[in-house]
Amino acid sequence: MAEAALQAEVLPRQLSFKHTLQIWVAWSQRQFLSGFGEDTATLFVLIAQIRVADRPCRIEPRAVKRRPKPYPHLVRPRQQARMEIEKYGRAKKLRA
Repeated sequence: MAEAALQAEVLPRQLSFKHTLQIWVAWSQRQFLSGFGEDTATLFVLIAQIRVADRPCRIEPRAVKRRPKPYPHLVRPRQQARMEIEKYGRAKKLRA
């Protein structure tokens, strides 16, 4: 991507990463199947074709959000829990 951006005179972050991956997979499969190498300049031109728009204020937290569930965690083997449900009934819901 950096080389493609340099040749296209744009910043690397202006090029689409997803598009680059798709072009690279298609190009490498084609090169492998055809048995001869292609010109990498063509690859760089193809990568530089798709650009992403400027996305100001695009800040997302890197965190996983676990939503509370109204049921307790399964802390014993499933078969044992099934037998206890048969014997004593289902557990009560927890308050969230």
